[in-house]
Amino acid sequence: MIKITQKLKDKLWWMIISVDYDYSRISVADHELTADILTLWLEDKHDFKNSLDECLQLDISTKQFAKIIRGENLNSYEGNKIHPKKNFVYKARIEINEPIRWYQEDATLTEQQWARDAVVKLLLTQLVENEVADVNIW
Repeated sequence: MIKITQKLKDKLWWMIISVDYDYSRISVADHELTADILTLWLEDKHDFKNSLDECLQLDISTKQFAKIIRGENLNSYEGNKIHPKKNFVYKARIEINEPIRWYQEDATLTEQQWARDAVVKLLLTQLVENEVADVNIW
């Protein structure tokens, strides 16, 4: 679960409403990854902005970003391993690299985009599911 402030939730809802609930219209205009934070600037594909100041800025910790990469199995693949002592083959997830190192060093540009898109998708899904759950309580 991605931790977001109430202020960011409100801004995300305004963005969802402005794209007429068509989440495929929300795209990542730009991104920046530092040691501590992944910053994504979101915009409507049908209403491109002239500067990043006009986009919605989304900051998540690299720790949360790493959990998303690992959870989506982006830094690993299904493969066969051989047991070192008993010499039998079994299927396992083989990790290419630690999530953030994989993103920075091993991932192609397309895979990096998939990782950023996964963040947006999970965030929007979490937001909608939590709000719908809160409404259904009453």
